[in-house]
This record gives sequence, structure tokens and C-alpha cells, in this order.
Amino acid sequence: MVPVMALAAVLGTVILATRPASGDSISGDRATAAAIESELTAAQNRMSALSQQYDAAASKLKQVNANIATTKAAIAGDQKQVSLDRNRLSKAAIANYVTDGSTSNDNPIFAGNEKTAGAATEYNQIAEGDINLAVDNLHTAENTLQAQQAQLQAQQGQAQQAVTTEQNAISQNAQEVQAQKGALAQENGKIATLVQQQQEQEAQAAAEATQVKLAAARVQAETSPEFSDAAPPPTASGGVGALQAAEGQIGVPYVWGGESPKGSADPGFDCSGLVAWSWGQVGVGLPHYSGAQMSDSTPVPLNDLEPGDLLFYGPGGSEHVAMYVSAGEMIEAPETGESVHYTGLRLGDGFVGAGRP
Repeated sequence: MVPVMALAAVLGTVILATRPASGDSISGDRATAAAIESELTAAQNRMSALSQQYDAAASKLKQVNANIATTKAAIAGDQKQVSLDRNRLSKAAIANYVTDGSTSNDNPIFAGNEKTAGAATEYNQIAEGDINLAVDNLHTAENTLQAQQAQLQAQQGQAQQAVTTEQNAISQNAQEVQAQKGALAQENGKIATLVQQQQEQEAQAAAEATQVKLAAARVQAETSPEFSDAAPPPTASGGVGALQAAEGQIGVPYVWGGESPKGSADPGFDCSGLVAWSWGQVGVGLPHYSGAQMSDSTPVPLNDLEPGDLLFYGPGGSEHVAMYVSAGEMIEAPETGESVHYTGLRLGDGFVGAGRP
């Protein structure tokens, strides 16, 4: 049996040292980030509505400007026509007055007799009436133009003001969106930092727990009478049985090129030697080289790892191999001065993949 006092001392140390980090602060920050993201979405939706309102205001301003241009063009045409009529009638009146109507012999009102003065007067009255009518029409058109221009200019001012208002609203909303994006990025950065800290704490706790298991296994191996020099054979097949065989070698020292279990004349394993011997206990032959073991294994994704699967390090698995135990834990024969032991699962430090023999 394992001495109770020895195990209590080991377990007490890890209980004090590996209290898990609280996730309350991360949950609170995630709630804050969710609220900011909701506000950001609302602001972006408002931006879409404001853009449509701006388009409507700009379209109205464009129509008002077009109406002003059309009205000015129409009045300009009226002014030109009145000017032409006034010029033509003035010239005709002057010519008939100077020639006493002799330029128009076919017209009896211009004949050289006693009726000439009366006919000329009548013509002048007609010409003057036509000119006055044309001038009156021009004045009417000009007054209409002024009224229309005043109305259109008022509409133009209102439309321009509406466009300016919408532009200001869009600018303010854009600033709001940018500010919320910045706040969200800052909050997400804070969350990422807290998550990393929590993961580091959990990894440290797992590593310390593994060291406790290793220490307990060493104490048990050194003190328990039921542990003989030779480890018992595995009771399961496949990866579970291979893992049982490897676990039975806990405490065996690292020996370069070694593949000798407990009970042999000179027990010792290196990393690939432990793997080859352990899988050999369940009838699976593997070469004594980690790179060749990786080549002879079927790749396994990390989310599908099973006990006994192999974990490879270095290019092509050429530097190291360990055996998967459970989530966060593996077993290995690491280096000179160490022994076969449990340790925390390492997915960095040159990890290149997992395989199943």
C-alpha cells in the first residue's frame, strides 16, 4: 500500500497551488462586448436609413434646381420674342412716318391724298397697341418669373437644408459607429487576454496535477508490495492495452536506445523504445524510431484522440514521440536523467501531429 502520509503531503501541495481561475470576469466582459455589438448593429442599421433619407433629399433638390432652370429658360424665350416684336414694329412705324406711306402703294391707307394723315395715325395706333400688348405680356411674364423664382428659391433653400441635415446626421452616425467599433475591439482584446490568462492557469494546474500523479506513482512503485520488478501484462487490447503496458513502466529510467522493461537485467527506455515495446505487448510491431513510427501510423485529428495514440514532435516526427493518456495528459520517456512518467499534454514545442498504429 502507498503510505498515507506521503500521498497526503503530495496531494495537499497541489490542492493549494492549483485553484482554478474564475470565469466571472470573462463572462462579464463578454456580456459587455455583446451589448456593444448590439448597439453597433443598431447604429449600422440607422446608417442605412439615413442614407436613404439623404438620397431622397438630394433627389428633391435636384428636381427643384431642374424646375428653376426650366422656368428661367421659358422666360428668357419670352423676353427674346418680345424684344424682336418691339424692334420690328418700331422700325415699321418709323418707316411709314418718314415716307408718308409711299412705300406701300398697294395699301390705300398710305396713298398720297387727304386721307394719308388719318391712315398713318390709325397704323401708328395699331402698331403702338401691338407693342403695348407685347410689353404688357413681357411684364406679366417677368412678374410670373419673379414669383416662380422666389418660390423655387425658397424650395431650393429648404431642399438644400434637408440635404445638409442628412449629411450631418450621416457624419454623426459614422462617428458613433467608429467609436463603437473601437470599444468592441478593446473589449474583445481584454477578453482575449483574460482567456489566455485562464488557459495558462488551467495548463499550470494540469501540469501540477500531473506532477502529483507522477509523484504518487513513484511513491507507490517504491513502497507497494504488490508491485514486483516485472510489470503485469496489459488486460486490454489496442491502444488501451498499449497504454496499460506503458503505465506499468512508470519510473523506469531513460536510456538512449533502450527498450528494456522492468524485470530485465538493465531496464530502460528512450521515447520510441517505450512506444515500440508498449504496442508490442498488444501484438502491434513498430520500428524503434519516432520518424518511422509516424510514417507507419494513421494520422488522427486532435478532436479524435484515444488512449494509446502517438504524439509526434519535430519534422516528420523525428525528434520525439509520446503516448496520449487523456485530455491534458500524456506519458513519455523524455531525456537522460528522467524516467518514464506522466506529463501535461504538449501541443506546442514542435508538435507536428498524432497517429494511431
